[in-house]
Amino acid sequence: MTSTAITPPPVPPEPSGGDADDLSEFGYDQQLHRSLGKFASFAAGFSFVSILTTIFQLFGLGFGFGGPAFFWTWPIVYAGQFLVALCFAEIAARYPISGAIYQWSRRMGGEVIGWFGGWFMMIAQIVTASAAAIALQVVLPSVWSGFQIIGDDPTLTSTSGAANAVLLGSILLVIVTSINCVGISWMSRINNIGVTCELVGVVAVVLALFTHAQRGPDVVFDTGVPGQQPGYIWAFIVSGLMAAYVMVGFGSAGELAEETRNPRRVAPRTIRLALTVSAIGGGLMLLGALMAAPTLDEQLATGGLPYVLDSVLGSFWGKVLLCDVAVAIFICTLAIQTACSRLMFSMARDGRLPFSKTLSHVNERTGTPIAPAILIGVLCIGILLVNVGNSAIFATLASVCIILIYLAYLAVTGPMLYRRFQGWPTDRAAVDAEGKKLFTMGWFGIVVNLLAVLYGTLMVINLAWPRAEVFDPAGDMPILRWAGPICIAITVLVGIACFPRGKEHPKPVTSPV
Repeated sequence: MTSTAITPPPVPPEPSGGDADDLSEFGYDQQLHRSLGKFASFAAGFSFVSILTTIFQLFGLGFGFGGPAFFWTWPIVYAGQFLVALCFAEIAARYPISGAIYQWSRRMGGEVIGWFGGWFMMIAQIVTASAAAIALQVVLPSVWSGFQIIGDDPTLTSTSGAANAVLLGSILLVIVTSINCVGISWMSRINNIGVTCELVGVVAVVLALFTHAQRGPDVVFDTGVPGQQPGYIWAFIVSGLMAAYVMVGFGSAGELAEETRNPRRVAPRTIRLALTVSAIGGGLMLLGALMAAPTLDEQLATGGLPYVLDSVLGSFWGKVLLCDVAVAIFICTLAIQTACSRLMFSMARDGRLPFSKTLSHVNERTGTPIAPAILIGVLCIGILLVNVGNSAIFATLASVCIILIYLAYLAVTGPMLYRRFQGWPTDRAAVDAEGKKLFTMGWFGIVVNLLAVLYGTLMVINLAWPRAEVFDPAGDMPILRWAGPICIAITVLVGIACFPRGKEHPKPVTSPV
């Protein structure tokens, strides 16, 4: 096995021709079909974040802990994540390769760190895709009772609701898996249409909320907490989990780098743009909901954004919006599975996974790695089945997987900071395929990178902190409050067991001069 020592990489090569030639200088052939443009790249990141889906689900979580002033956790988390996005943008310009988190962490920190960065992200994306798919149960039976195929109780925690959620989620996963097998062109078209619908939906929600405001924007200074938890600072910190759960996945543009035209220029822009547009749209939705809510009490904490929209829009328009939310859930699941399949393909192409030859095979006609898409779909459906046996455990898994995403981000930003002290990046005058200078932060990069690492570390601690009110609200399984540390330990131990040993890595850790 190659050495895991951290050594400064040579200057990445400037493109010698087209994007395929650029990729070949990293030691890879152009196998995936390169057809994505700027909007498609942006859509990949925006649909992963999917504010219409996640804020619809999680508004009550933030408000329930922090009251109206929980709004301020949104810009705070955005500021921290934008630091990470800047780091990602700089490295995406220099390593435009599929499997972004794995490739970036590997080239910054060596084989071990790279493998675990990819491992954390892959596990997290599989669970996240399952969590997104199961959200259909919250939406579709409210649109039409006919979607409640099993039983008559649509509540996600009920026996019939849990079983129906698995059925709807499994159907969705079969559809998105099929789309990913057909090819990136179809995935891109569908995702672009879905993102357009979601953007229209976000604008419609914001306008509806602001035109039905019952109080002014100063409501965000109200620290009233419905649950009357003692100590507002602690409640405020816990309420920040809502924003932390939402603003992840903006780096998906990097996962699709080998399918994007001129990724050295496009990916850095769309990584920052996807996060920023999501933050602005989500912030306006939060503010509008607080201003338009009929009451600021336990009913808002329990009913969340659906309660506000139902009172504002009424039954008919409320159902129209629910249909748009269902579209957002669909493209969110599609984007997550696509990103995960490219990550799995990238790791398998380097011989870092079991059955690597099969998982790294690209269908010549579709230009798509079909085996990873199918495997991810099957694994996601398997995870969905947990919800039938215990919905509390499934909800806990969905929360814990976010911790793994932040750890995967740290696997990039941490080694990158170390590299900066050694002079990285050394190619500040390098250009992309169009002859334009690559994105760089210059001397300010050390400050941004350091703050990104500090932010990521604090967020992991906050997310993993054992809290009964977050991980075991019913009080039925006290061990669930320790789910964060336990799941991290299990993921690391399984990762150690699965780490490929005794195999020579087929590709160099750094690109050739």
